[in-house]
Amino acid sequence: MSIRPMLMMMVILPFWTSFLIRVYAWIGILKPEGLLTVALQAIGILGPDEQVRIINTEWAVYIGIVYSYLPFMILPLYAALEKLDGTLLEAAQDLGCPPLKSFWVITFPLSLPGVIAGTFLCFIPIMGEFVIPDLLGGSETLMIGRTLWTEFNSNRDWPLAAAVAVVLLLILVVPIVLFQNQVARSQEQGR
Repeated sequence: MSIRPMLMMMVILPFWTSFLIRVYAWIGILKPEGLLTVALQAIGILGPDEQVRIINTEWAVYIGIVYSYLPFMILPLYAALEKLDGTLLEAAQDLGCPPLKSFWVITFPLSLPGVIAGTFLCFIPIMGEFVIPDLLGGSETLMIGRTLWTEFNSNRDWPLAAAVAVVLLLILVVPIVLFQNQVARSQEQGR
């Protein structure tokens, strides 16, 4: 029996709950008296009076972003690797290629479409993210999406917020256009 369907279910399972509920769950895990502290105290890593202080730090934001956007990276990679012809790896092994070299020479280049798709699927929403930095990172965490929200709604500095939004749009659109041009050129050369 293959373990692959169970692993895919574990990747997709977080999507069955609301994004906001998942972020609030991380608050319950990472707060000083939260689940992480209780677990580390129970196994003896922390003393009874010690606490883990991760909430309202950049590390909490990193944990929240990785947890929230990891499925968007895994699913395109899975789709690209699912198409991989296993006989290529078998042939490399028969010809004496070590596993690490066959990964870099065969698997990685053939998985690049999935890597690129996953990168775009993650990069674009992470650039505009303001919920995770606001709830997990506190007032000291600076990210573009949170700064935009603050400038528009709290400071009412609409010209600055509009300028930052245009810069953010250029940061997001320029790599996509360059990538599309590169793909179009390579397709023309391949014909």
